[in-house]
Amino acid sequence: MRVSVSWLREYVDLPDLPASALERSLVDLGIEVESIVDLSATVTGQLVVGEVLEIEELTGFKKPIRFCRVNVGAANGTGEPQEIVCGARNFAPGDRVVVILPGGVLPGGFAIGARKTYGRNSHGMICSAKELGLGDDHSGILVLPEHVVAKPGDDARPVVGLDDVVVEVEVTPDRGYQMSLRGLARELAHALGVGFQDPGRAATAPGTAAPAYPVEVRDPVGCDRFAARMVRGVDPTAQTPDWMQQRLTIAGIRSISLPVDITNYVMLELGQPMHAFDADRIAGPLVVRRAVPGEKLTTLDGVTRALAPEDMVICDAGLPNPLAGDGDGTPISLAAVMGGETSEVLPSTVNVLFEAAHWDPAMVGRTARRHKLFSEAAKRWERGVDPALPLVALERAVALLTAYAGGTVGDEVLDIDHVAPRTPVPLPVDLPSQRVGVAYPPARVVALLEHIGCTVTRGTDRLTEDPGEVGVAAGDTETLSVTPPTWRPDLTDPADLVEEVVRLDGYDKVPSLLPTAPPGRGLTSQQRRNRAVSRTLAERGYVEVLAHPFVATGLADQLGLPADDPRRQAVRVANPLSDEEPLLRTTLLGPLLGIVKRNLGRGLRDLALYEIGVVFHPRPGAGSPPAMGVDRRPTDAEFAAADAVVPHQPRHVAVVLTGDIEPAGWWGAGRLAGWADAVQAGREVLAAAGIPAERIEARAAEYAPWHPGRCAQLLVDGAVVGHAGELHPAVLAALELPRRTSAMELDLDALPAAPVLPAPAVSGFPPALIDVALVVDDTVPAQAVQQALTEGAGELLESVRLFDVYASEQLGTGRKSLAYKLTFRAPDRTLTVEEAVAARDAAVARATERVGATLRGA
Repeated sequence: MRVSVSWLREYVDLPDLPASALERSLVDLGIEVESIVDLSATVTGQLVVGEVLEIEELTGFKKPIRFCRVNVGAANGTGEPQEIVCGARNFAPGDRVVVILPGGVLPGGFAIGARKTYGRNSHGMICSAKELGLGDDHSGILVLPEHVVAKPGDDARPVVGLDDVVVEVEVTPDRGYQMSLRGLARELAHALGVGFQDPGRAATAPGTAAPAYPVEVRDPVGCDRFAARMVRGVDPTAQTPDWMQQRLTIAGIRSISLPVDITNYVMLELGQPMHAFDADRIAGPLVVRRAVPGEKLTTLDGVTRALAPEDMVICDAGLPNPLAGDGDGTPISLAAVMGGETSEVLPSTVNVLFEAAHWDPAMVGRTARRHKLFSEAAKRWERGVDPALPLVALERAVALLTAYAGGTVGDEVLDIDHVAPRTPVPLPVDLPSQRVGVAYPPARVVALLEHIGCTVTRGTDRLTEDPGEVGVAAGDTETLSVTPPTWRPDLTDPADLVEEVVRLDGYDKVPSLLPTAPPGRGLTSQQRRNRAVSRTLAERGYVEVLAHPFVATGLADQLGLPADDPRRQAVRVANPLSDEEPLLRTTLLGPLLGIVKRNLGRGLRDLALYEIGVVFHPRPGAGSPPAMGVDRRPTDAEFAAADAVVPHQPRHVAVVLTGDIEPAGWWGAGRLAGWADAVQAGREVLAAAGIPAERIEARAAEYAPWHPGRCAQLLVDGAVVGHAGELHPAVLAALELPRRTSAMELDLDALPAAPVLPAPAVSGFPPALIDVALVVDDTVPAQAVQQALTEGAGELLESVRLFDVYASEQLGTGRKSLAYKLTFRAPDRTLTVEEAVAARDAAVARATERVGATLRGA
């Protein structure tokens, strides 16, 4: 919101203070200041009042050009008339204009000099409102009205309003009262401790038995107050006064006509949006109701809008409507957002009906978003408007209209009032001190709350709340009953009142104390595990992605999940972002494969992606969550009932690989990613999670969406924690992914806690390296052989590594050779050949016993 300081001074006794001090005062109140601009500094050089003496029309050019002689007094140093070439035609000899002399600079860095143009010498420029930054009108130059007291050569800045300071603030959604001069002036009065004249407390004419215009409000929830007054016989040619146009322009509102400008002016002044109807264009009584499906309305911006049943509309009951019932009328205004074309004020309007109402903020916010129509009125309504203002706004509007356009104000005043009184908020008087850690005496708390308009009643009650909830000790303590003012709809809870006490007393008085950090790194074991897994995958060349958790209803079929697979049971979102993806994911692979497909479509062929995130499994037999309001803290039973329907959300990790895992080049042919890389990724994840290798096992399995013959289940201590391998060809075809695409998914929450491992002993003695090649059936997993070798070799075995797999006709059908490198080392001596061979033989013997292995060549 942009306002001028001169306008603020009409309501608050602002002292003369620099812009920095004004900004600091607003910031201390929690108001974000976008800018503070001194308008006098936007135009440098000599900007003076000039009187047009002579005009010579120049011909022979593509557009009309005028050569003017302008009296600028002694401002040019000579007193002689200033010669200026100008293309505007809306002025005549004798008019006073605004002239910038050579050497001056207009807003935007536009420097003015003396030059020859159109065959004449031009010394300076006669300015328009747009060139001075005072508005958007560039059709003609700025001609000063006759009532302006200024002679040629005088400084033009105070004459045109360039001697002011403009403040622009960003208003947070919970403080709608600050979107008005009334609200900002009140805030500055608090900050500076100066006087404040509240325009919202002006005397008003009360509602009368006879209405200013017949109106029926059928939805007192959406509209709990509706007021109106009539002004008849206004002068349709009356112009908006210059001072009002200047203030509207500074605020960023375009001047339209006097009645409309008055409604915008009152909105800026009081914070009460209004609307002006042409009374002669309304055929019958007005009806305020919800819209009927199928109804349409052409708003003032010329757009025809399809109305929703939640929209509030003002209807003309004199216009038939085939979509609605008898007497419902046809919509002529989208309530609280924008008026309609059929009843707008025209240049010929002589009878004006002013409307000021109070609308439901939630309804207005949803209507504005539904129609993408964020008018200045809608911005204020969704933030909250004072319901006590309608009659004040009407009184101000009719006074301004009759002052500048004449007319007669009707004695009838319509005021349909269903506004509920504010509910008192109980506040333990020591709650601000308990919450903030600063001592606020009870008298100070009461004074600050009364300063913002609250009505405070003091009394002593025995607290029954949980001390942990209210922040005070249970027992006898003084409890204030605080009734917030009508202009503060955001004050509904004791915490809101505490915030106001702290804000008004000064945030700078709250000490900045860092809490004592607890021992450790501040992360839970699960958080450390997740970070270790993510770091490990990134170090292996995988790229992390973050997918949306929403999936389509047909994803389970695309993944080939069996009919009884629990992953088919998904949670449906009540209000999904997209109707095409209404379900929450039960596996990370669906969204992750979608990201792979999107990258492939953009030309990337070699992908190794991973994601760590939660999946959602519905609770068996879970119903709907209980309805809980915001007027009190939910009970333990309500919390338990709500938790019972929250889906189970384990954290998974998944990887997908496609294309080359090792790129090709002059060094070699490269290598395609395959099922073994996905399995290895699972092993590395488990190792990063702190699971020892001897507790990890990989077995062949059949599990959708993996290829039955190229799928491994990953086990820890015999329990399945995930699967890895090549995806099923049918799944790849359904998702339009390349052949041999492989994936791994693992449940991190299913992993046991990592054991506390002793520090490894480092031996300084040389190792003994022995290779063994064992022939086994091709159905025997290499992991089983490795475990057997590890168990048989005993304590001298330091490591075992598979380095070759071989199959041929010489070995026999259904046989394969697995070659392992065994490393033996003793911590206290150099091993003899006999000791190393004995350990190897023991390892081979155990493999023979366990899996039927035989030494190759034996």
